[in-house]
Amino acid sequence: MTDSTIIYTHTDEAPALATYSFLPVVEAYASTAGVTVESRDISLAGRIIASFPEHLKESQRIEDALAELGELAKTPGANIIKLPNISASIPQLKAAIAELQEQGYALPDYPDDPKTDEDKDVRARYDKVKGSAVNPVLREGNSDRRAPASVKNYAKAHPHRMGAWTADSKTNVAHMDNDDFRSTEKSAVISEAGSLRIELVGDDGTTTVLRESVPVLAGEVVDAAVMRVAALREFFAAQVARAKAEGILFSVHLKATMMKVSDPIIFGHVVRAFFPKTFAQYGEALAAAGLSPNDGLGGILKGLDSLPDVGAEIKASFEAELAEGPALAMVDSDKGITNLHVPSDVIVDASMPAMIRTSGHMWGPDGQEADTLAVLPDSSYAGIYQVVIDDCARTARSTRRRWARCRTSA
Repeated sequence: MTDSTIIYTHTDEAPALATYSFLPVVEAYASTAGVTVESRDISLAGRIIASFPEHLKESQRIEDALAELGELAKTPGANIIKLPNISASIPQLKAAIAELQEQGYALPDYPDDPKTDEDKDVRARYDKVKGSAVNPVLREGNSDRRAPASVKNYAKAHPHRMGAWTADSKTNVAHMDNDDFRSTEKSAVISEAGSLRIELVGDDGTTTVLRESVPVLAGEVVDAAVMRVAALREFFAAQVARAKAEGILFSVHLKATMMKVSDPIIFGHVVRAFFPKTFAQYGEALAAAGLSPNDGLGGILKGLDSLPDVGAEIKASFEAELAEGPALAMVDSDKGITNLHVPSDVIVDASMPAMIRTSGHMWGPDGQEADTLAVLPDSSYAGIYQVVIDDCARTARSTRRRWARCRTSA
């Protein structure tokens, strides 16, 4: 690669037609200036293939393009235009693995419960691929995320549609007040260079070493926080009951792709909380079949075919609890895809603004918009959404009062 080279990356979030149609345009302009154009595959499938060369035929192997671009990003001459790419949740990762296996790639399965050293190695490689694996690498250099003036001006001239709010809107945000990440956060300034060990001390007094040695510098700030599962379960159960009592949709808003350790587990707990009877009765059978609530309701329902003896019975139990509980916010009401089907379907920084712009509504199972209880477990960032919702409702009340005064005057 020379200094006058453009590397065009193959990603998997922008429509493929747009990607492929734009590449010839780039090549045409670049060729007139003597600039060469090369391509690299940093799609989810490409990153998976690059992670397991020893499992594949020579003709199937590809280089680790993301690692190459990561080194390039640190150099002064690199100028990277970062376009969207998929941040894969575990269900998406498993689906990609299965599709590649069907196409003849002898990749190992994703081990949900690794026990051998080989399984742990496979899991570690896949874990580097899932979630927001690309952004931290390509933004490691001097990343400028400011919007150009032309984009700002267009947004000002063509603002997002804002639905009308009503003064009696029941839409609200619910978050934990204790035992979440924000309330348990502790930080300290390191006095001298050395190393730290991360330990987990159980309720029974046993200690598990999570990381033997973490190098630290003098003056460095270290930070730790925990979310306590018992409190989380109580919180979710209370919010399910609240949504039912208030007659509004139940929705949960996480970021299971970026927060790839914590949020998929939190998502699993909310699935359990919404279907307590089903997991109390069939939890062991589901676990034995490798069907985890962390992967979402959709993955479980799809996997019930592997339980011929009780699969239909478990499906009926899920359906009964769906009917008994509060109405679930939907990702696609026409297809029956709920807020709890896939952990990566509802991403908080996209789903909450969209809900606020839609009059504080989400779609219900009946295909109609409705007020929503938006559950954001950790209180770190939940409050800002409630402030916006309060302002929208306050504006609606103020508008209604002005309208009433106008009618009285008339």
